[in-house]
Amino acid sequence: MWCLKFYAMAAIACAFTAHLSTVEAKAPETPSLSDAQFCQGGLVAIYPEIEVSDCTVIPPGLREKISKEWGPPKVKMANAKKRKHVLMMVDPDAPSRRNPVRSHWRHWLIADIKGNGLRSGIIKGSVLSEYARPTPPQRSGLHRYQFMLFEQPDDQTLSLNKKEMASLGNWEPQAFIARFGLGCPVASVQLLTQNYKD
Repeated sequence: MWCLKFYAMAAIACAFTAHLSTVEAKAPETPSLSDAQFCQGGLVAIYPEIEVSDCTVIPPGLREKISKEWGPPKVKMANAKKRKHVLMMVDPDAPSRRNPVRSHWRHWLIADIKGNGLRSGIIKGSVLSEYARPTPPQRSGLHRYQFMLFEQPDDQTLSLNKKEMASLGNWEPQAFIARFGLGCPVASVQLLTQNYKD
């Protein structure tokens, strides 16, 4: 049931933001209702100076650090099950929310993450896509960077096909999810940021 809500909210968020101007001088103080409802399940992304435990707008002072200085966050979920998991980080607003022709740009993809790693915040697994920092282009408005955690079927060895490996922007996460029977995310969280030089 939540999976249907998850995809419905994503569609609503896209429709709601389609009318936004491409020139957004400042990020909103709080996430929209659809953005806030995306975050569920207790997933936390921890950067050196900010903890993303709900749908968090990154302030201008930290935006440069998250885009240029900091590496991948620690990812933690206190109630993670013992089974293996898959972590996916995407930008559904590439190159902008108004024109998301490269929607769900892949920023990070890790399979075979053990539950105890998630509980401690030190995840290890099979890296299918190295971490790419959030770097929204100028004049593209606010971007969502979404972390989604899936339970991995025991009998599946995940990999990207040739087309998916060729480009971070030319892939369909729904097709990847269906190909390996990942189902709905068990937890998700997102940060929102933009290029404040707009």
